[in-house]
Amino acid sequence: MPEAVVQARPGAPYRLLSPAFLLTAVAAFMVAIDNLVVVTALPEIRRTFGTGIEGLQWIVSAYTLTYAVCQLSSAALGDRFGRRRVFLAGLALFVAASAGAALAPTVWLLVAARAVQGLGASMVSPLALAIVAHATPRARHAAVLGVWSGISGIGSAVGPVVGGAIVTSAPWQWIFLVNLPIGLAVLPVAWMKLQESRGPHDRLDLRGVALSSVGLLAVVYALINGDDLGWTHPAVLGGFVACAVLLPAFVVAQSRTTEPMLPPALLRRGGFAVSVSLYALMTFGLFGAMFLATQYFQNVLGYSPLRAGLALAPAAVLPVLIAPFTGVMSRRIGGGAVLALGLALQAAGLAGLSLVVAPDVSYLRMLPGMLLLGVAASLFFGQISRVILGSVPDRYEGIASGTGTTFRQLGTTLGVAVLGATFAAAGGYRSAATFSHGFRVALWAGAGVAGLAALLALTLRRADEPGRRLSMSGRVGMSRRVGAAGEPG
Repeated sequence: MPEAVVQARPGAPYRLLSPAFLLTAVAAFMVAIDNLVVVTALPEIRRTFGTGIEGLQWIVSAYTLTYAVCQLSSAALGDRFGRRRVFLAGLALFVAASAGAALAPTVWLLVAARAVQGLGASMVSPLALAIVAHATPRARHAAVLGVWSGISGIGSAVGPVVGGAIVTSAPWQWIFLVNLPIGLAVLPVAWMKLQESRGPHDRLDLRGVALSSVGLLAVVYALINGDDLGWTHPAVLGGFVACAVLLPAFVVAQSRTTEPMLPPALLRRGGFAVSVSLYALMTFGLFGAMFLATQYFQNVLGYSPLRAGLALAPAAVLPVLIAPFTGVMSRRIGGGAVLALGLALQAAGLAGLSLVVAPDVSYLRMLPGMLLLGVAASLFFGQISRVILGSVPDRYEGIASGTGTTFRQLGTTLGVAVLGATFAAAGGYRSAATFSHGFRVALWAGAGVAGLAALLALTLRRADEPGRRLSMSGRVGMSRRVGAAGEPG
């Protein structure tokens, strides 16, 4: 098929339900759901394989880590080899890995399949957004891509509820098998209907990919295995040392390449560095807590997987409902102040939950903390993309957006690793009392991180200047390396 950029004829009405929109939205929704769909199945997976906390951490982290570190590289591959081609390859890889996850006979083969799923997701998500952007007239970018990003955000939010519903009525393997009919239906239609396009740049920073990937993998390995092996074990210490060496080497290498994954000019902009760090710190606390909360609801309080998923609904769904209305507040007090308020409420919500967690607590006593987390996420996710993009020049908006998404996934990965390690050190699965104690300590740790992040957010200058010509969704659509920044989770 010859290369083309799909554009509407001048004066022709644009249909929202275009093939490009529908096909990419379905694929992105499926990928977004898999961010958190597995969390409500973790107790069942633990019983099936007899694994400990470290195995469960890897099941979640393998997906989010590969998703995070490969996203910008996948966008670059799409620029070079064709976005439609790489999108289809990623979707096929995601579907095949889903089948592998469902059929995995051991926990470590499940982890491997989840890592391949994350790689496929990293190819689907940014390129799906680029395809929609190129198929959308410029005047319609903000509206169409705003709806598209909202669909992806809903996928992340409802993941625990969908997973809980599936595991309540079927074996846990079906949380992965449901991807097969969806993916197999989308693949041939997308191959026929989507047109090819390429980006203006075709160079891939292989050295940057290697340094960042190995450095992040090393620190996640050390955090997850520290309690089991011992924090002074050579493998654990080696992981921390490798991270301390490789990540600074990555920063240095970025200054010496013509096509860096993360241009040093961005790192030198204080507002950008602070705002993407806040993205990681927010997801660190929120999703690290959700990883443990769904197990607490089932293992300690005896909830069914569906009821556990619904118990998380205030923290997961409120951002979808409230976030679009945070613009009024940001215009009055500034986006940075809104972020600080959201992080402060997150700290309060996590601390409030830690005060009531017990082997026999009622959900009504936990509900205020869950609602605080939902409002906190609403305020934060409603503004973080605008603040990130408002802190960089226009020419860097694509890379800035993709970097924000990468930091969001890294925060999720590190939150699961660090809060999981805190839980394992302070409690464990021996009894309801030890689980509750470990969960309380982990919640306090998350609250402390959120509180420090709130103070950091106060250092941001007002970034959402009046007169910015496009909303976040429109900017992302016109960018080369794009991510789904602004999705709640």
